[in-house]
Amino acid sequence: MTWDWSAVSEFMPHFRDGLLVTLQALVLGSLISFSLGLVWTLLMRTPSRWVRWPVGVVTEFVRNTPLLVQLFFLFYVLPEWGLTFSALTTGVFAIGLHYSTYTMQVYRAGVEAVPAGQWEAATALSLPARRTWFAVILPQAVRRVVPPLGNYVISMLKDTPVLMSITVLEMLGQARLFSQQHFRFTEPVTVIGVAFVVVSYLASLLLRTLERRLVR
Repeated sequence: MTWDWSAVSEFMPHFRDGLLVTLQALVLGSLISFSLGLVWTLLMRTPSRWVRWPVGVVTEFVRNTPLLVQLFFLFYVLPEWGLTFSALTTGVFAIGLHYSTYTMQVYRAGVEAVPAGQWEAATALSLPARRTWFAVILPQAVRRVVPPLGNYVISMLKDTPVLMSITVLEMLGQARLFSQQHFRFTEPVTVIGVAFVVVSYLASLLLRTLERRLVR
């Protein structure tokens, strides 16, 4: 089949809509995963095992079940219990929740990499726990965790096509819909493939710039 530029031109409005949804899911999913991952990390370091145990069970369960299964559960099962959300909201939360269990491990490694002397100094100065975490420990840990967190951002981007399974028309969903309507698969799928490469590369450049600034 020959390449048809008119099909590309006709697909572009659909592509822009899909790109907007993909970026929205990526940005919001990343914010949820980074925030919730930090919450999991802090809870897992509390003295009470009655807090650590349920958090550990939940995060292990989420990390060891497929994202697609979690999407189906949130989108198709929760409404039976009276909890109904839009497809995009469900997809964003599912991606954020799923990857928060991975970012939790990144934060944990970053916190454990902070020298013990920093903890001892905070204790010697009688700093409250809140100030110890947010003024001493976390600022040092963040510098160490930016590169691996950036890798998960790229992974989240590459996982956004699974949202198509719950009717979210992100980039690949738009390509599939266009292909089914116009019987042209080469052009839309190729455009989507190139778009994923470009967005991934730009995201990696942005993350490397952020990493350099934090190291200064």
